[in-house]
Amino acid sequence: MEIENHKELVPFAHYCQQWRELDARAAAARGVPFDGSAFTVTMLGVSYRLAWPEFAVSTEDGKGFALQNIPAQILLIRYVMSARPAPFSGRFLTFRETPWGDVYIQPFTGRCLNRAAFTFGPRLPAFRAAMAAMGAQPVPHGDAGFQVEFLPGLHMQLLLWAGDDEFPPSSQILFSDNFPEVFAAEDLVVCADVLIGDTKCHL
Repeated sequence: MEIENHKELVPFAHYCQQWRELDARAAAARGVPFDGSAFTVTMLGVSYRLAWPEFAVSTEDGKGFALQNIPAQILLIRYVMSARPAPFSGRFLTFRETPWGDVYIQPFTGRCLNRAAFTFGPRLPAFRAAMAAMGAQPVPHGDAGFQVEFLPGLHMQLLLWAGDDEFPPSSQILFSDNFPEVFAAEDLVVCADVLIGDTKCHL
């Protein structure tokens, strides 16, 4: 596996250790499929097999954004460790509306909203095609907007405005209101970053 950022290895090693210590039966009882040697978690339409107790991630066809993305693998680990029944009411939240979102709004804006705006805003036809390839559902917001199931029961919306001669492109990323039951605000930054990265791979 090619590691893009060696700084990611320190937290990854930490979570791999927590993974070894995971109570697999308790995680399975919370609803994460477990066959005795691996968990199965679907992220953005791709089914990942997560070996336990020694962490390893794989897919049936050898394809999937998380296979070579350490932050996405950490999210998969954290999901299995934290997943619990968390009903979605149908309401979506802006990042600022999530607990502690106002504390992390600056990195979220720069790392996620601005990145999405300038990556996809000038390329809306390619963005629409990428979202369709990922199985996303169009929503009637923005110049182009789509809803995806990021992880089981956890939904996100990615909305784009192309901009014009007077205004630059812009974006909004929304989270289903059950996200805070599973992830903290700093995790939501990573979720949005993974969504953007995965979508970019489909352009």
